[in-house]
Amino acid sequence: MVKRVALVDDHALIRAGLRALVQDQPGYEVVAEGGDGTDVESILSQAKPDILLLDISMKQMSGLDALRQWRAQYPDVQILILSMHATPDYVLAALRLGARGYLLKDAAAQELDLALQALARNESYLSPGIAQTVIQSAIVEGRPRENSSEPTLTPRQTEILRLIARGCSTRDIAQGLGLSVKTIDTHRSQIMDRLNLHDVPSLVLYAVRKGLISPED
Repeated sequence: MVKRVALVDDHALIRAGLRALVQDQPGYEVVAEGGDGTDVESILSQAKPDILLLDISMKQMSGLDALRQWRAQYPDVQILILSMHATPDYVLAALRLGARGYLLKDAAAQELDLALQALARNESYLSPGIAQTVIQSAIVEGRPRENSSEPTLTPRQTEILRLIARGCSTRDIAQGLGLSVKTIDTHRSQIMDRLNLHDVPSLVLYAVRKGLISPED
């Protein structure tokens, strides 16, 4: 099935380059474009893309503001942020607002293909170096969650959480553990439900606090 892709960036030349790169990949079709965050709602409602490539810094409405305003109404759309900003504030804000991927604009063209493939599989994608940013920020924030009734994970769930926090894809985890992708997805849903955590940064934060991973992992 061909994945429908929409592009929102305030630079026409960048959109043209992205359009060419996306359409050069088999299985993807660019169905809409916009030049500002104010275009996001009409694109989502009318073009109905599967994947939205969204810039952060735009003149009238930023990508983060667009996410904040419209994400809840279109939960099935996979959001890939495109940005020059690699600082923790931008990365974590985007992920917490529902973005499934964060791609730096100075990345190699092959990275866009990897990101699109990950999102098409309903997985997350972070440019190399961004995952480290998330972990380091989690350590700095250090908001403790300890309480007397804190939920516990099974050994298998702990193992899968550690791999998720290290940035492993669902497919890689499944192959490494000799399990099906569906089984890993079920374990991930159970982990999130048990810990009452609902995004990748929160899982990474939990794993760091519990000593399941370290900044060097």
